[in-house]
Amino acid sequence: MKIETFYDANTHTLTYVVYDEDTKDAVAIDPVLDFDPIAFRVSHDSVDRVARFIDREGLQLHYVLETHAHADHLSGAQALKQRYGARVAIGEHIQEVQKTFKEILELGDDFPTDGSQFDRLLADGEKFEAGSLKIEVIHTPGHTPACVSYRIADAVFTGDALFVEDQGTGRTDFPKGSAEALYASIHDKLYSLPDETRVFAGHDYQPNGRPLRWQTTIGASKARNVQLPAGISREEFVERRRRRDAELDAPRLLYPSIQVNIQAGRLPGGETGRRFLKMPLNGGAPTDVAGFPRL
Repeated sequence: MKIETFYDANTHTLTYVVYDEDTKDAVAIDPVLDFDPIAFRVSHDSVDRVARFIDREGLQLHYVLETHAHADHLSGAQALKQRYGARVAIGEHIQEVQKTFKEILELGDDFPTDGSQFDRLLADGEKFEAGSLKIEVIHTPGHTPACVSYRIADAVFTGDALFVEDQGTGRTDFPKGSAEALYASIHDKLYSLPDETRVFAGHDYQPNGRPLRWQTTIGASKARNVQLPAGISREEFVERRRRRDAELDAPRLLYPSIQVNIQAGRLPGGETGRRFLKMPLNGGAPTDVAGFPRL
């Protein structure tokens, strides 16, 4: 098994293509659709980089695997599906995320919240194959209730649950996020994997300006993760995580990302082919007609 890594500097996102060099079977994990929030335009530079690699290596892309409905970048899943016929898969708890944001964004009665926008919904502990690649699903909620990690051979792709040691863990202050759940996901599930298991993170924000880094191991995480070393108590982690979350700004692309990603990377729009995104004013808090907070 080989792993090719792609980094999107605009959103600090890591995309992976995992493939069998002999059979050419492959999956892509967390691809990015580029979005300019000023011009309000999408483009395919990041997807094109992935596609050029797939074409050059002659790979057969079976699945686009989403670790969760990202809040900081738009998914490039549909672009890869159109090009290669790959199926788009995500954890089955995406239904809970869809229900939550259907209400927050007032998406309308006809917006489905059964996960049917995706080709496959994956359960905790489920094992499936992408050609010669054998994949295990690990439900790792906390950042969102729908987060999953993918274990493939000696590697685990942890999305926004577990980052490299000097960066820690994902935030837990999004709707239905939970520091308690994230502790259990990492401490009880991921840290039970063999120490030599390679960990591939979903983001790298390069703390203190260090060079880009996306890979660690379970053993290194247990020993040196700055937020959740193996010996920390649940109570102490929860307190630390909540204190850190209170300091964080909302992601720059939060509302565009969520609207696209809970629809498996589809751009919302009508029968005319025109596409529109909803942007709630004041974070969606009720206001009067002049825009002042409603008392």
